[in-house]
Amino acid sequence: MSTLNIMIKRNTKLFFKDKGMFFTSLITPAILLVLYSTFLGKVYKNSFASALPAGLNVPEKLINGCVGAQLISSILAVSCVTVAFCSNMLMVQDKANGTVKDLTVTPVKSSLLAMSYYISTFISTLIICVVAAAICLTYVSFVGWYMSFSDVLYLLIDIFLLVMFGTALSSIINFFLSSQGQISAVGTVVSSGYGFISGAYMPISQFSKGLQRVISFLPGTYGTSLLRNHAMRGVYKEMGSIGFPNEIIEAIKDSVDCNLYFFGNKVGIEMMYLILSGSVALLIAVYILMNIRRSQKAHI
Repeated sequence: MSTLNIMIKRNTKLFFKDKGMFFTSLITPAILLVLYSTFLGKVYKNSFASALPAGLNVPEKLINGCVGAQLISSILAVSCVTVAFCSNMLMVQDKANGTVKDLTVTPVKSSLLAMSYYISTFISTLIICVVAAAICLTYVSFVGWYMSFSDVLYLLIDIFLLVMFGTALSSIINFFLSSQGQISAVGTVVSSGYGFISGAYMPISQFSKGLQRVISFLPGTYGTSLLRNHAMRGVYKEMGSIGFPNEIIEAIKDSVDCNLYFFGNKVGIEMMYLILSGSVALLIAVYILMNIRRSQKAHI
């Protein structure tokens, strides 16, 4: 266990000492917040306002709070996965510069080395995402705060699970990479593509029925929806208190993916947690088996 702790500390320190990796990971959520609030904020606001029944008077603060909660849930959903890929670059860098060969020559087992990469990536990513969450919540407090303490707590639990998911996913993909060029290519693909397939950039409800069914099989979709539900729960409660009909509130939930459907069947919050947690367990198991198999081949 002491060897594992040493390796975890070594990996974590190297990540935070690498100013390029660290600041790239940290600044990404802040940049997304600026871009989202600047370009997507107005689009979300106009879309929300146009969906309201004529004659229904809605406070400006409530509209801003709704849009702000939707924005931060999108940012955090993307950051938990993309930052994990940035944090996990050390695993590939060690292979690219030959450091991993030096480490495996020592009594350090390859399985222990693999686990140290996973845990250190998780720690680094979680720290950055919690900081990003603090920035996002500060933004919401200025535009329209409707979240309770339990909403914030559940939001942090969602971040914890999504970081575990992003770390496991990046560990499996980075397992096959061995050069800086491959890191850059994969990072670009993940950064540009994950937000769309998870419903963070554009609500899944706006996709075609066929694509919605395909995306409903992806665990990240449910992670985004969990963040949406807990970031916007207070907004929906306020809507109900000022006289919004339940049908309108449910329609809004459908439009922003707070309500998700699997082949026409509504997926509950508990089931979303079960899907995301099960996916994390499955991905970690696959990562462990991959490293065990590589270790066995190395000894043949």
